[in-house]
Amino acid sequence: MKSNIYQIAHPDELITPVLLYFKDYIIENIKKAVAIAGEAQRLWPHVKTHKTRELICLLIEQGVTRFKCATIAEAEVVASCGPTDIILAYPLVGPNVSRFLSLQRDFPKVRFWSIGDDLDQLRHVGAAAVASGAKIHFLADVNVGQNRTGVAFDKLISFYEAVAATEGLEPDGFHCYDGHIHQSDYDVRTQLAAEIMEKVTALKERLVADGYSCSHLVMGGTPTFPCYAKYPDVYLAPGTVFLSDYGYSTSYRDMDFTPAGVIMTRVISRPTPDTFTLDLGYKGIAADPNGVRGVIVGMEDIAAPLAQSEEHWVFQIAPGHEDEIPPVGSELYVMPSHICPSTALYPFVPVVEQGKIAGHWDIAARNRKLTY
Repeated sequence: MKSNIYQIAHPDELITPVLLYFKDYIIENIKKAVAIAGEAQRLWPHVKTHKTRELICLLIEQGVTRFKCATIAEAEVVASCGPTDIILAYPLVGPNVSRFLSLQRDFPKVRFWSIGDDLDQLRHVGAAAVASGAKIHFLADVNVGQNRTGVAFDKLISFYEAVAATEGLEPDGFHCYDGHIHQSDYDVRTQLAAEIMEKVTALKERLVADGYSCSHLVMGGTPTFPCYAKYPDVYLAPGTVFLSDYGYSTSYRDMDFTPAGVIMTRVISRPTPDTFTLDLGYKGIAADPNGVRGVIVGMEDIAAPLAQSEEHWVFQIAPGHEDEIPPVGSELYVMPSHICPSTALYPFVPVVEQGKIAGHWDIAARNRKLTY
């Protein structure tokens, strides 16, 4: 990728390492996602990647009004932006039950949704809702193959019937996250999504025939949201596409989203003739996944990570390119392999617009607890 697409004016004013969001690319990515979905109202995106009010508001400006969250703090941030619907895509346990109900009480114009897969816990959740004089909109969490959470297909009907009989809970659909589908080939992903969709549709039809409401199918994640787009009666739940990262941009070349979050870093040393060191340790970029944690934009093919510690990252230059090692003090841009946890390492992000720093966005949901 050409490094000049990330050039900014006055980089000398930035303390490194620093995560930057490029607003122009974010807006382009939002518009591409809406085009894939066919209409903005079909998108039900996750906010865990960016955790910012400003990006949520950009989505709302484009017509997206539904959002997914992983934490109560994320749900609070989204609620403050004026959406119509929020899914807390994480089972309610412990203090999160009362926190969820408080959030629902204090934002009455927002329809909050809970998910879950354990009937004993859900009866506790329902009882808490009844005690507070509330009802909770509910989506059955379906295990479509990832085996992380969710109800198996063959147990889903009886589970759904039991939830419908639980006072305080109002089930009206399925939450189907397929994080195990990460094949690079679009046709393979599409076929796997089709197999899931066939089972989900059949189960929905059985429930509807028996008189149950099951009108919300929230399907997939970033790799598969284009695969589900052809099914008219589902919501699509990408998350990373608006920022993208090195992992997604290289694994899913059929999805033409420009990575909009990069980390500016500086060369601090050239300890040997073929190595150089950046001020970007794993306190400034996500330590996952295993393997390549990020690449230097414009040097992807000639600079390979050699060693990383808390505040240092040593790269080795390919033979024959020693004269291309940047001088000490040079500003470089690193594209993270995984932008989501990288974002959470920073309290705020300078935002670049038309090549200039146009402001700062707080990573508002970085902490686990805000008000509730």
